[in-house]
Amino acid sequence: MDAQIRIRNAGKVFRALGKEVEALRDITVDIPNGQFACLLGPSGCGKSTLLNAVAGFSLPTSGSVEVDGRPVEGPGPDRGMVFQEYALFPWMTVEQNIAFGLEIRKSPAAEIREKASSLLAMLNLSEFRDRYPKDLSGGMRQRVAIARVLALDSRILLMDEPFGALDALTRHNLQDELLRIWEAFRKTILFVTHSIEESIFLADRILVMTYRPGTIKRDIVVTLHRPRDPGDPGFNELKRELTQLVMEEQRRHERDEVLCAAR
Repeated sequence: MDAQIRIRNAGKVFRALGKEVEALRDITVDIPNGQFACLLGPSGCGKSTLLNAVAGFSLPTSGSVEVDGRPVEGPGPDRGMVFQEYALFPWMTVEQNIAFGLEIRKSPAAEIREKASSLLAMLNLSEFRDRYPKDLSGGMRQRVAIARVLALDSRILLMDEPFGALDALTRHNLQDELLRIWEAFRKTILFVTHSIEESIFLADRILVMTYRPGTIKRDIVVTLHRPRDPGDPGFNELKRELTQLVMEEQRRHERDEVLCAAR
């Protein structure tokens, strides 16, 4: 399959106060159209840095990132971003938040109403269309954030631990919702998580990253049938494998911290 996202030898070095921190090193990955891929690894491994490079928020200092054959030089409407913090406008209603990007794009009013209504219904938000973000639960706010991105019809969804701040039940419900959306729209999804179970439940493919500098430690294609059951033996076998891979990086990080403190 042709790659929709093509990353070649990407590296990222941050410079501050006369010091350099190498966040990413020599990452090469192809993600085809319609694939659901997860970036998995411990905190500090560069998952969000790599996601931001694809989004165009923070370009790599070496190597390249391309989307649909074109170099990423900044943010673009072909890539929609969903953050953990919801990033909703508090002075706008649910419907106004969803419609905001379409209004900026100067879409026809009838199209904006139709698309907003359709997404409100799809994400079970119709009865909350006139509420403000402060009146919503965390799960509902994240539904609104996802709907706002879907309204723009971006071909790629970039998701930075979007369910990380939610309780377990809400998180599970939104995972189901996201899979339903993905199956309906077949968009390419690049999803950052540090939850091993979440990555197995959601992804076609799991990219396990090393601790800093972040590289691709293992590229695993998930062949389990959907819907996936955490009690299934295959699910648990993959969970054990991923736990070992991630814990190796966590222990390496802890050893490095001890050595740095001893210097």
